[in-house]
Amino acid sequence: MGELQDKIIWITGASSGIGAALAKVCAAQGAKIILSGRRVEALKAVRDELKTDALILPFEVTDYDQLQSHVDAAWAWQGRVDIFVNNAGISQRSLAIHTDPKVYTELINVDLIAPIWLTQMQLPKMVDAGGAHIIAISSVAGRIGAPLRTAYCAAKHGLIGYMDSLRAEVEIRHNIKITNVLPGSVNTNVARNAITADGSTRGVSDDTIDNGANAMDCAQAIMDAVANNKREFIYAEGMEAQVAALRHSDPEQLFTLLAGLGAQIAEQYEAGNEA
Repeated sequence: MGELQDKIIWITGASSGIGAALAKVCAAQGAKIILSGRRVEALKAVRDELKTDALILPFEVTDYDQLQSHVDAAWAWQGRVDIFVNNAGISQRSLAIHTDPKVYTELINVDLIAPIWLTQMQLPKMVDAGGAHIIAISSVAGRIGAPLRTAYCAAKHGLIGYMDSLRAEVEIRHNIKITNVLPGSVNTNVARNAITADGSTRGVSDDTIDNGANAMDCAQAIMDAVANNKREFIYAEGMEAQVAALRHSDPEQLFTLLAGLGAQIAEQYEAGNEA
């Protein structure tokens, strides 16, 4: 079937978007899939499309007291987890000056603290198993300071930092490989599900996301990067790819570019015209 034949792959945020697409791509290559998320019916719908063994393991990633039991259940299913995909997350669309501080706590809990907990709880098991591969779905916003996403950027920058540091400790000693994935705009519900200044769900998408890359194409590219043991994979085109590269090649140019863009977007928001 493929390089993933009989591999056990656990995906959080698997009910839609990139997570669901990854499940389909991996299942098509013969992997067995553990599907996690909050929406049981949506997870069942994804499972019904998979022509492979699949376990539905629903939970809320910030229910910290229960996470260890979910980790144990995932590993007990087939006796191992070969690839763990930290994909669950939410985005943001709000200006910092208007944003309730509680939004930062909520978003960073979901996008950073929960992935750290889930990873930490599996590390001893991965070591005992002789290795594993962790895929961390960050974002181009994990490299640049994107307007309207102060909390989201903080979390995604943090996820990259944690994973890079962890890789330095475990890649050689324990054969635990880590791939940080930095997607640009992908056509999913990420903008529609984003939280706003008061913590409510945005409820509408935007043109950038609606015109983004196909989620299945993104998922296939991610798994190709994993097969090639890439430590970091940026999946972006055009301006998004350029700004990601500028963060290292010419950060001052990037900061000037984003300052102008941020001022324009903030003015539109203040006028009630969302970007």
